[in-house]
Amino acid sequence: MDIALALGGGGSRGYAHIGVIRRLEQEGYRVRAVAGTSAGGIIGTFYAAGYTPDQMEAKLIELDQTRLFGRSNSEGPSILGLAGANKVLEEFLGDLTFDKLKIPCAVVAVDIKSAMEVVLNEGCVVDAVLATIAIPAVFPPRLIGEHQLVDGATLDPVPVSVARLLAPSLPMVAVVLTERLGQRQEKLNLNFPSRIPAPIVERLSHLRLAQALNIYLQAADIESRMLTEMRLKLDDPDVIVRPDVGGIGVLDTVDVRKVIRLGEEALDAVLPELKRATAWPNLLRRRIFLPHQEK
Repeated sequence: MDIALALGGGGSRGYAHIGVIRRLEQEGYRVRAVAGTSAGGIIGTFYAAGYTPDQMEAKLIELDQTRLFGRSNSEGPSILGLAGANKVLEEFLGDLTFDKLKIPCAVVAVDIKSAMEVVLNEGCVVDAVLATIAIPAVFPPRLIGEHQLVDGATLDPVPVSVARLLAPSLPMVAVVLTERLGQRQEKLNLNFPSRIPAPIVERLSHLRLAQALNIYLQAADIESRMLTEMRLKLDDPDVIVRPDVGGIGVLDTVDVRKVIRLGEEALDAVLPELKRATAWPNLLRRRIFLPHQEK
C-alpha cells in the first residue's frame, strides 16, 4: 500500500522517525513521497536518498552527538553552530540534489526577511537541510539565493500540506514529535559544548541569563505546540503518529536505539487506524473527492 509521509521537527526526538518508517515497511506500506521539517527534514532526506531504517540506525548509533554543534568561522550569529552537523550531512548526502533522490522529497524553512514559508525541493539537499534545522538564534540562518532561512517549524512544524502537494492522492501519515497542549512540559535546557568542563557548565546554567533563556524556550515550546495542533486541524492528515518523546530535550544526547523504539511503538499504536485509512473504500472516496493528479 502506497502512502506519503510528513515528518515533524523535534531535534533529538527525530530518531523516532526511523522507527516509524521501519514499522511501516514491515507492515507492507511503501513510502512514495516525504516532506520534513527540521529533524524530520534530516530523516526524510536520508530515506529519500535510499538509506534503509537499519542503515540509518547503524550509522547514527556511531555518531558522536556531542560534536554536532561546533562553530566554524564562516557561520553567522548564533548561540551554537552547525559545523559538525554539516560534516555528518555531507557524509550521508554528499553533493546530492533533490532531482537525484529516489522518491519525491521536500523540506520546509522560513525566510526571516519575508516572513514566509519556503518549500525546498530543488538544488543541493545538504543546503536545504541546514536551513530547515536552523533553530532561530540557536543555530545560524542559512543563506540560499536571496533567502535568509531558519527552522521550518517556525511556521510549519509538521509539513502535511507540503507532502500532500508531492502526492495528493495518497493517504497522508503525519509523525508529530511535540506533546499535546496541557501535557506536562519538560525543561528545555540548551547543551553546552562537551569541551567545556562540567563545573563551568554547572555555574553557567545558574546565571540569570541562562535561566531567562530557559523560560523563553519553555514559552516558545508552548507556542510551537499550539501551532502544531492548529496546523494539524487545518491540514487534516489521515493518520497521526505521536511517539512518546516528551521527556527528551530538543538538543539532548540520547540513546538512539531507545528513541527509534519509541517510534516503532507509536506506529504499532495506530495500526488499526492506519489500516482503516488505507482500506479500499476510503481510497476510492479520496480519489472521488480529491480531483488532483500526481506529478
